[in-house]
Amino acid sequence: MSPLVGSDRGLIDLAEATAERFQELRVRVAFLARDIDTGHEIGVGGDRPMPLASVAKVPLALVVADRIARGEIDGGAMVTLTAAERSYGPYGISAFAHDATCSVADLMLMMLGLSDNAAADALFDRVSPREVDEQLAEWGVEGLRVRHRMQPMYDYATRVAGPDFALATQLAVEGRRPGGRHVIDSLDVERATVGSPRACVDLLERVWRDEVAKPEATELVRRLMGKQVFTHRIAADLLADDIHLAGKTGGFLTLRHEIAVVTHPGGRVAIAVLTDSDRTARIQNDVDLAIAATARDAVEALASRHP
Repeated sequence: MSPLVGSDRGLIDLAEATAERFQELRVRVAFLARDIDTGHEIGVGGDRPMPLASVAKVPLALVVADRIARGEIDGGAMVTLTAAERSYGPYGISAFAHDATCSVADLMLMMLGLSDNAAADALFDRVSPREVDEQLAEWGVEGLRVRHRMQPMYDYATRVAGPDFALATQLAVEGRRPGGRHVIDSLDVERATVGSPRACVDLLERVWRDEVAKPEATELVRRLMGKQVFTHRIAADLLADDIHLAGKTGGFLTLRHEIAVVTHPGGRVAIAVLTDSDRTARIQNDVDLAIAATARDAVEALASRHP
């Protein structure tokens, strides 16, 4: 079992129950939740690095927003994404049948709201993965490495599996190697864009406290993350009028992730749940529901410990 994290005995017990929940589903989990105001934590394997898939769009958005705030990028500049050249993806401009033109700022909305890969890679054209990675290091953000655009996730998989998604998913399960290495580069911790739950939570906390980048940039990222349309993971058990959730999902082959900040009447909780399934089914609703239950349990437990 991965190392358990808990600020007290009760939280450690809950972390152990969470680990058992995912073990029964044949899913590897790395998770951390932190009350931003008290610092209390609960988690499982919080320092384990995992490939981030579309969760990587959050640090990209932060760097782009910071450059817009500094006047280095024009948020109103219009960008045309051609049908023949844009990146693959199931949502947003990636799925459009024809060329599309929108502003840099609207690309950020599409990227965070709909997890649009074409929008993300159009932004990577303006701030490269290396530049994002270097900016994170300059800000003192540790444990996050941005190594590639979104399209290479698919390119790395088709390189070994061809166009057969079922074979790629099978290789995602069978191709694991010791130390987080993998036959598919986009699932290999030494080659993929990676981060640990702690690194993700640290970044969220700094964004919500305006402790990284320009305040105008952190405000924009918070607002756009609040527009995410997907509610099948962390939000699923936290849909209430007095709860606000700003999150970002990530999914690729066996990976099902979400990071978010949950603002409730008693405070704010930053949470990252990163999972890697041993099963090859394309849709695994039970894993999404387990992520939701984990978030709900963590938020409730941390809220009960407020002064």
